[in-house]
Amino acid sequence: MNIQDNFRKQSESSAKLKAVLKNARIGIAGLGGLGSHVGEMLIRSGSGRLTTADFDRVDSSNLARQCYRLSDIGKLKTDAIAEIASNISPSCRIDKHTVRLSSENACEVFRGCDIVCECLDKAESKQELIETLLKAGRFIVVAGSGAAGLGRSNEIKTTKISERLYIAGDMKSSVEELGSLWAPRVTIAAAHQANCVLELLEEKLCK
Repeated sequence: MNIQDNFRKQSESSAKLKAVLKNARIGIAGLGGLGSHVGEMLIRSGSGRLTTADFDRVDSSNLARQCYRLSDIGKLKTDAIAEIASNISPSCRIDKHTVRLSSENACEVFRGCDIVCECLDKAESKQELIETLLKAGRFIVVAGSGAAGLGRSNEIKTTKISERLYIAGDMKSSVEELGSLWAPRVTIAAAHQANCVLELLEEKLCK
């Protein structure tokens, strides 16, 4: 394959992915350090519809590692992300669910989603959500695990656990052990999650 043929093939693949992304429905569970950045990256990539779920409001402490602005303080995170989306890509539809996710409501909240990004903070909540969505048998889950501390950027990677579960992070760096979350490492993990979504859409839906 010559350079021109390769360029044409890449252009066709990119156009197909953009069309699929525009029509796909992606869920984001939790809009903190991981979820807020995953949402922004997918919006900038051309996502047409996101289903977001979080019960919390933006606090001044969130600005250190989440995508929010001073003007967002006090707003529900679901509302703040919707406003950010309207300023980046007004055509992106945001389905907002201001709820605390649980095994009782998760499948209904993300009903119709092709992929769900798990971006919750607490280990027990993460495990409950992942198990609930996988048990339902109709969701692909891209989870985040291990983004605490500083440095070791190359240790963060995306791992395929099964056909329906992918995990982004180093799967070992916990806040309990390292005591801190910093914007660079959290954002790297979020980028892995967003990039995994694009790869999955290209591989599984661009047919």
